[in-house]
Amino acid sequence: MNKAYRLFAVLLASLGLCMLAPQASLAQTGKKLIIGFSQVGAETEWRVAMSKIMKETIAKEKDMELIFSDAQQKQENQLKALRTFILQKVDFIVFAPVVQTGWDSVLQEAKEAKIPVIVINRLVKTSAVKLEDHTVTFIGPDNMDAGRFAANFMIEKFKDAKAPVNVVQLEGTVGASSAVERKAGFEEVIKGQSKLKIVKTQSGDFTRAKGKEVMEAFLKSTKAEGVKIDALFSHSDDMGIGAMQAIEEAGLKPGKDIIIVGIDGVKGAFEAMISGKQAATVENPVDYAKPLIQVIRDYQAKKPIPAWVKLKNTVYPAETAARELPTRLY
Repeated sequence: MNKAYRLFAVLLASLGLCMLAPQASLAQTGKKLIIGFSQVGAETEWRVAMSKIMKETIAKEKDMELIFSDAQQKQENQLKALRTFILQKVDFIVFAPVVQTGWDSVLQEAKEAKIPVIVINRLVKTSAVKLEDHTVTFIGPDNMDAGRFAANFMIEKFKDAKAPVNVVQLEGTVGASSAVERKAGFEEVIKGQSKLKIVKTQSGDFTRAKGKEVMEAFLKSTKAEGVKIDALFSHSDDMGIGAMQAIEEAGLKPGKDIIIVGIDGVKGAFEAMISGKQAATVENPVDYAKPLIQVIRDYQAKKPIPAWVKLKNTVYPAETAARELPTRLY
């Protein structure tokens, strides 16, 4: 009896210790947080750099693992990727949306699967569900401000010029929040003055090839109309670099005959500024990994998270290019 009693007491004590012991952390158990990330594509130098930084930074986190999916600028590919992440039961879904709308159903599916969703870089708009109930936060810059910064720089650049100053605009992907907001911010400022006038505006899909193609069309149509193009506002530096090729092939000099202001802050834009072909770039922040990791840590710790984790835009005029170029990672 005594022997059996002693054995029972040992087992009871062991059970008590197990019940009292705190749960091990993810790092202690070796379990990793699985993050499914759906990227827009690889349409620009900036986008490629953003993906590279995201992969490399999260790879350094011992308790995190990134599953990366390239949507190739197609919403159907992105929807497929998000639903695959849900089936895989990832811990977090992160995506930079190709376009603003069409996400209601998949966001509802993620919510039902109890997978938190974080939207980055571009905004989404919902109609059937409340966005704040289906996403943790949005991480990204104020693209309206980026457009405003570009417009104000251009106004200052042409302050001594005679009116009118004819401006053409290369817009980003149709339906993308970044394109919608950069256009709105730029045009808001332009409408508030009388010197600069937008004479042509069209989507160049954020790509260098399309930027060149649309700029060629602008040059031909304005020539036929007897209109001189004085300036170009490009929603991405890549489109602007493509436009430079079209301008040169038309026998004109970018930076002299046509003043160019872009957005993104890619290395190619700084090289163009040094060579006198571009007047300025508005940097679009490229490192989303650090703020994303912080949001995930805060979410796990049940800390308050703002609805918008705002990243900063910075204007770089040509005179800063030589100093800044060595610091460019992309």
